[in-house]
Amino acid sequence: MRREREREYEQLSPFELKDTLGALAKKQSAHDAHQMLNAGRGNPNWVATTPRHAYHLLGRFALVESEASGRGMELGGPIRRGGIAQRLERFLATEPEGSAGAQLLRDLVRMAKVRYELDPDDLVHELTQSSLGDHYPYPDRFLPNAEVLVRAYVLQELCGGSLDHRLDLFAVEGGTAAMTYVFYSLVANRVLRPGDTIALGAPIFTPYIEIPKLPDYHFRTIEVSADEHDGWQYPDSEIDKLGDPSVKAFFLVNPSNPPSVAMRRSSLKRLARIVRSRNPNLIVLTDDVYGTFVDDFRSLLSELPRHTICVYSFSKYFGATGWRLGVVGMSDDHVVDHILRALPEDERRAVDGRYHDLTLDPTKMRFIDRLVADSRAVALNHTAGLSLPQHVMMTLFAAFGLRDEQLGAPYKSATRRIVRERLARLYRALGVPLPEDPLRAGYYVVLDLLEWARRRHGDDFVRYLKNRYEPVDIVFRLAEQRGIVLLNGGGFDAPQWSVRVSLANLPDEAYDEIGHGLAAIAKEYLAEWSASRGDDGARAPSAGAPVPAAE
Repeated sequence: MRREREREYEQLSPFELKDTLGALAKKQSAHDAHQMLNAGRGNPNWVATTPRHAYHLLGRFALVESEASGRGMELGGPIRRGGIAQRLERFLATEPEGSAGAQLLRDLVRMAKVRYELDPDDLVHELTQSSLGDHYPYPDRFLPNAEVLVRAYVLQELCGGSLDHRLDLFAVEGGTAAMTYVFYSLVANRVLRPGDTIALGAPIFTPYIEIPKLPDYHFRTIEVSADEHDGWQYPDSEIDKLGDPSVKAFFLVNPSNPPSVAMRRSSLKRLARIVRSRNPNLIVLTDDVYGTFVDDFRSLLSELPRHTICVYSFSKYFGATGWRLGVVGMSDDHVVDHILRALPEDERRAVDGRYHDLTLDPTKMRFIDRLVADSRAVALNHTAGLSLPQHVMMTLFAAFGLRDEQLGAPYKSATRRIVRERLARLYRALGVPLPEDPLRAGYYVVLDLLEWARRRHGDDFVRYLKNRYEPVDIVFRLAEQRGIVLLNGGGFDAPQWSVRVSLANLPDEAYDEIGHGLAAIAKEYLAEWSASRGDDGARAPSAGAPVPAAE
């Protein structure tokens, strides 16, 4: 009966299954008075406070400025541009000494002027007026001064600070909105068509497996599979699949989710060579949200700027999932625009006609601008764009990240230290050594029960587990017995008998409990196997626990 129930739940995605596991864990926690531990989601339990201080301080200044030109009776007016940078400086001088928000705003204005040659009044007026949220976004793709600063931050974190092409950005409501818009617009513009072959870098975030299967797209998918025995890196033979011109797009998360490791530099370069020589129209769509957790990270954008559509979200690094802040980045000379121009004449006319109400010459409309229009079903393009207060918060996050790098990266070091120390605690509780890996982001970890079983106790034990239990049995046991929620790795195209642990969203000490819980359940399986063979218990090992397959 239990196996039948577990087989049914295996049909769900891990994120749907988590609700069932959460209910079981909550019931168990209420029974034994322990706190439920949900390590199934990636929401971090830290927040970047300084840019938020700056945001609220800027909001106060904006209200003062609006009231100064208003009509009284709680009716503010438009904010004056002339001299606004000096007025902000005087306003900040009234803040207590050591105000983190005030200092970031001062540094932002100074940095924008000196490093990026932005006019201080233009910048401060843009951000101040936008913080009130009283206008439509204009330009709708990105506010001009904000884009300069966010671009600099994205290039710093993903490309080592520079790129051979100009990177244009579209500000969107987080990474998931970015992916939704990109897929829809690629199909609407006949760059991708139902039935086309696209490649997925596996394992991968579950919704990205599900999107291509939707009736709207109905893509044929192949997997470019990372090797769990080689630090979750892509073998050359897998990367070489992308040389087939029938593969129209490659979709990956880098650093990966759930293994949480970055592609090694040699693989990035190999992929770039293959694309340029054998598949010059390949579109690369990469989600690089975890890049800030890897030393000297490089996105595929840095190797293939003309082919890559890059998605970056501010949610994880800055503890801002509730803000829904992300960007889509594309080169100003992108292969997608060349594909659009090369469409057969009748198809190109049909596609261009989609945007005819927006411009007299749709042929000159680049894909990134079509993306903006498509995000509002074209007809509502006049109301497209991310809300202006979100633009402001994103800009302040970016400015904080740029300044942090200048100061020796104390914030970046702190966030990395959080996840790495939690990972170390988890491994200690499991009783296994933590291998070194400079490409590890450490935001998640994949623990493979079957790999542990094979290494420690041989194929007989593996056959016993597979014949007796479903792969999700371990996550059900954790929830029922210990009030711990983990996601099953199989739903991410990770090994079927693996679990994904988020190292971002629970208190440090929770990872001791998770490790001990996994080790205890591993011992249960061993004891049951021993009993099934008629052993007297002497052969049931007392040490060992599930370990990452890459160990």
